[in-house]
Amino acid sequence: MTIETQRLILRNYTLDDFDALYEIMSDAETMQHYPAPFDQARTRGWIEWNLDNYKKYGWGLWAVILKESGEFIGDCGITLQNIDGEELPEIGYHINKKYRRQGFAKEAARAVRDWVFENTKYDAIYSYMKYTNIGSYSTAIANGMKKVKE
Repeated sequence: MTIETQRLILRNYTLDDFDALYEIMSDAETMQHYPAPFDQARTRGWIEWNLDNYKKYGWGLWAVILKESGEFIGDCGITLQNIDGEELPEIGYHINKKYRRQGFAKEAARAVRDWVFENTKYDAIYSYMKYTNIGSYSTAIANGMKKVKE
């Protein structure tokens, strides 16, 4: 599976993405809105969870690659999340802090949003985050999402 935008390629994870993903997921600043940064086992499990999601659903979080350089800079995609007892489709994203504030999360999330509406049964999609996560909240708003509840 591949989605292309002006500057990005979103593609299925491979186990070869481990080192670049671990740099992101083990970073305390990046993971400040999670209970803790990921260790190697949890990072490997993240990739394996997404590989399993591709088989089960045909989608998951995808690797975000810069077209210009081929560099892995994060992930973005759709997963099912339990939100107040309902399994709902969620757009999620993690971008390496070296590439923040350049619109990459917004660009990737917008492409995923459009893909979801064109390729799945869903007519609504969510972003689930802590209220303190201003970056994710801003990305969601920039892509036309609105606050439903807190």
